[in-house]
Amino acid sequence: MDSRPALYILGTRGVPAAHGGFETFAERFALHMVEQGWRVTVYCQVDAGPSGPIEDVWRGVRRITFVANAGATGTMKFDWACTRHAMKERGVMLVLGYNTAAFSTLLRLAGNPVLMNMDGIEWKRAKWPWHGRIWLYLNEWIGALTSTKLIADHPEIARHLNRRRRRADIVMIPYGADQIEIASTEPVTARDLTPGNYVISIGRIEPENNILPMILAFAAKPRDLGFLCLGKLEPYKNAYHRAVIEAGAGRVLFPGAIYDSSVVQALRFHAAAYCHGHSVGGTNPSLVEALGAGNAIIGHDNPYNRWVAGEDQFFFADAKQCGSVFDQIMEGPLALTKARSKARARFLEAFRWEPILDEYENVCRTAAIDAFGTAGSMR
Repeated sequence: MDSRPALYILGTRGVPAAHGGFETFAERFALHMVEQGWRVTVYCQVDAGPSGPIEDVWRGVRRITFVANAGATGTMKFDWACTRHAMKERGVMLVLGYNTAAFSTLLRLAGNPVLMNMDGIEWKRAKWPWHGRIWLYLNEWIGALTSTKLIADHPEIARHLNRRRRRADIVMIPYGADQIEIASTEPVTARDLTPGNYVISIGRIEPENNILPMILAFAAKPRDLGFLCLGKLEPYKNAYHRAVIEAGAGRVLFPGAIYDSSVVQALRFHAAAYCHGHSVGGTNPSLVEALGAGNAIIGHDNPYNRWVAGEDQFFFADAKQCGSVFDQIMEGPLALTKARSKARARFLEAFRWEPILDEYENVCRTAAIDAFGTAGSMR
């Protein structure tokens, strides 16, 4: 009988990370917990292969892999398969995201503590159809009411959840990132850009991320500055994508989505500023990574971005204000230098991985003791 405490991570495409912020966190936290003596299981999704579950070990982490198609339906099938498997296990269940919180209630009924990271306010995102928003809204309520503990990655998310659950059941732990202090210039010059003489945006090309207003603002007048916009574009399928490309034609570089983390780090590190138009959600991973790279921030003006970036950055409410910010950073290099310095200070204050992972571990350990009388799992 293995007396080590057990942790199960659900809700991501798995490890090693290759898709986004939750996957990066799952990888970092899983490896951290293995080092701390926990038995860690991560549920993983692949697009093809044996139907599963396939069990293997990666860097000390037990992986349970299922095959599921991409898209919302495939994700729901994957989450259901993971839940059915995890119901037979015993330990702390860490669920990243509430999109299928209705399934996670079964983990509680099976006698396991469920810690749920409630992510952003997903049902407000314009990309979802009406029935998708209803599903997400209902699952936010289900997750908030049935999970053992709610984890918010931003004070505003914690306040939002407090409308659903008492504050004592909510813990605020932000997302983390690595500090970047040096990076190759080759990915920059290979795209005919000059280090320090371009701005960059990184993220999904969606209306609530305000990509179009930022590009319209940039392209409104000639500028001795480049604009690099990273993100998947499908102009033949998506009218918003077409509008973005048309607005930036000849002025903005659109290389698409880049998944090589070293390339993305280099492009971010050598930018004059990072443009962050996200308006829905909590602590956005890309914004935290920009702070870790010492980027000045040009951010959409909302409580989420102001808390993460700090007050010493540049904020805009619309395309006109964004254009004024571009004018300001071109005319005032001292303000840009100050913003970079403040970005690094804000990162070191709040978003280093080590204390964040320790906070998550403490929450998991407390949940295990409360549920089982010991930090060890019961089999």
